[in-house]
Amino acid sequence: MIFGPPSAHMRRRRRNDLVFKYLCFAAAGIGVVLLIVFLSKIWIDGIGRLSLDFVKSPLSARPAKTGIWPAIIGSFYVMILTAVIAVPIGISAAIYLEEFNTRRNKLTDFIELNIANLAGVPSIVYGLLGLAVFVRWLALGQSIIAGALTMSLLILPMVIIVTREALKAVPSSYRDGSLALGSTQWQSIRYQVLPNAAPGILTGIILSMSRAIGETAPLIVVGAASFVSQLPSGLSDKYTVLPIQIFDWASESKKAFNETAASAIIVLIVVLLCLNSFAIYLRAKAQRRMVA
Repeated sequence: MIFGPPSAHMRRRRRNDLVFKYLCFAAAGIGVVLLIVFLSKIWIDGIGRLSLDFVKSPLSARPAKTGIWPAIIGSFYVMILTAVIAVPIGISAAIYLEEFNTRRNKLTDFIELNIANLAGVPSIVYGLLGLAVFVRWLALGQSIIAGALTMSLLILPMVIIVTREALKAVPSSYRDGSLALGSTQWQSIRYQVLPNAAPGILTGIILSMSRAIGETAPLIVVGAASFVSQLPSGLSDKYTVLPIQIFDWASESKKAFNETAASAIIVLIVVLLCLNSFAIYLRAKAQRRMVA
């Protein structure tokens, strides 16, 4: 069979495909270039102050002497409490909505709609909610527990949505086979569904925590301090976190403070990269275990 030259329509389609391909490549290239420029600028400004002493020293009013240790400890406390509060609630809610809610009704539809909407609410709105409920109504004050409860509200919708998607990805044959062998519904979920959904759940949780560790607006609203020279000794103590300290230094007019902020940004980026790498490692390890 002899094929003739492509028609004008086919040539136009190929040309449009080629244009679209190069537009997508240009968009990706712009993103990479901007990221490289940003990281280069931060690295040039901050590498001079970056050292082990900078990480382990307390905060000081003098940029040449200040460190970020209280901010790191404050971030650690807030993130650990946030995970302890949000992760069990989020996973339990997702299991109920996905596994036990076999008959949909108006109440569950209303809950699911609001969970999806809450995932897109700006973070500062959660800060205002935390200020009204935890700081003032429950009288927790400007404490670590108030900040952790506020951040738990922030990541809870994301944890629920990610966990539900991971549960949906488990084939229904796993559930049916387990139930056919005499398992209860909870035993089927516990020993078949959750282990196979674990890679997606773990990845979603760690990425949610990565988002929370970089948030500033909610904690500013609930009263996290920008300068705390002492390490917190309890959940009711005042605290600061690394993003707030970066924001405070970046607002200063002195160049030395801006360089200190750049050094703190490098530390924060390294922490976030470690968390994301850990999420990838856990997911790959769980997937290898599933295949084995």
